[in-house]
Amino acid sequence: MKRILLTALLLLTALAAVPAHAQAGPGRLQIRGADVSSLAKSEALGGVYRDARGRRGDALAILSQAGLNYIRLKVWVNPADGYNTKSRVLAVARRVKALGMGLLVDFHYSDTWADPGKQYKPAAWEALPFEQLRQAVYDHTYDVLDALRDQGTTADMVQVGNEINGGLLWPDGSNSTWANTAALLNAGYDAVKAVSGSTRVVLHLANGGDNGLYRWWFDNAGAHGIRYDVIGLSYYSYWHGTPEAFQANLNDVATRYGKPVVVVETAYPFTTADDDGWENIITSAEPYPGYPATPQGQSAMLARVADIVRAVPNGLGLGLFTWEATWTGVRGNGWDPADPASGNGWENQALFGYDDRALPAMSVLGRR
Repeated sequence: MKRILLTALLLLTALAAVPAHAQAGPGRLQIRGADVSSLAKSEALGGVYRDARGRRGDALAILSQAGLNYIRLKVWVNPADGYNTKSRVLAVARRVKALGMGLLVDFHYSDTWADPGKQYKPAAWEALPFEQLRQAVYDHTYDVLDALRDQGTTADMVQVGNEINGGLLWPDGSNSTWANTAALLNAGYDAVKAVSGSTRVVLHLANGGDNGLYRWWFDNAGAHGIRYDVIGLSYYSYWHGTPEAFQANLNDVATRYGKPVVVVETAYPFTTADDDGWENIITSAEPYPGYPATPQGQSAMLARVADIVRAVPNGLGLGLFTWEATWTGVRGNGWDPADPASGNGWENQALFGYDDRALPAMSVLGRR
């Protein structure tokens, strides 16, 4: 009996030593995450967050209590509004880690949005020769991650670039010249590993249902020696194809390249109404057939995406992040960092409603 009790005690002690974000639980996704990159600015401008019962609280704590266990934060180089910078990320990261949550840091390598249609260099890097540009990628990546490590909030995962379908830091890093794309991405990879060998590097493309794109891109990545640990995808059902096409692509790339996959961006609207006077990006009453823009429709679509990730063979589906889960209709916190009058067009896809309360989708994801 003593031996049995001792074994049980040792097992409990070992489990207690595992970080909370790594304890997926039976059948649950390892990553049940949210991007909250706009949160610090929202809070500074008076944004309020409430749990499902209406009690006001810290948005990160509300997400955690609902079962989410990972947070994604983007980094810009020198944005006009001073948010999404190293110092802002450090402050939010302390709160994330205090809650026992995992941290994904998303480098855009720009002063503003980087996505498939635009990969603009930061102003400070525009005139750099290629070798100095490559060094700037290394130095910037190392600087942010080293500061996170120094304050005891080491990043668990890092995106080297954001939605880099066409490469990064155009024109130098466009994948019209794959050797340049590889040099820049490997500079970021090397900086991540120099800070923490256990931090996983994610390469992130959009258009998650486009298998031709992913095979073309990652075949070229392999041919040019691009180093990475995880394949990241954006999947928005109203833009990126059917859930079936998304499932087929996830299953194929995970097994073909032998890498785990994570959906670093997904979302769905809970209403067609507007809350900030700026037209929403998605306005349809039923953006994807069978899934209305209601709290129930949002819950159902996000649950379907989560279940698709869970079904990836060999346990290679890590999980998902809802994009800008806390970007509510706070005046002044718009999409354009240079224009305080801009709205965000996304508040109808957050995980908090127009009454500031947590929506049902939050706890649905937390149980996944």
